[in-house]
Amino acid sequence: MSTSEKKLKKIPPLGTDQEAEEFVANADLTQYDLRGFRPARFEFEKKAARINMRLPQSLLDAVKARAERRGVPYQRYIREILERAVTNG
Repeated sequence: MSTSEKKLKKIPPLGTDQEAEEFVANADLTQYDLRGFRPARFEFEKKAARINMRLPQSLLDAVKARAERRGVPYQRYIREILERAVTNG
C-alpha cells in the first residue's frame, strides 16, 4: 500500500516544546497527516534597531486584529510584513 493510499495519523497534542522536540526526533513523520501545517519563521537575527511611527488608529487596530488571527504579537506581524516587502519586491 502506498503512502497516498494509507490512512495517515493525526499529530497528537503536544503541550510543551520538549514534547514537540521528542515527537519530531522519534516519530516517522511520513505516517502523519501534515497537510494542515504551515511554514514557520524563526527569528535568529538580533533586533537592535528601533523605529517610532505614527499611524491612523484604524490602521493599527486592523493590524492588531490580523496579527491576533494569525496568533502572533502585532509588532512581530509588522516586522514580518516589512521583511516580505523587502525580500519579495
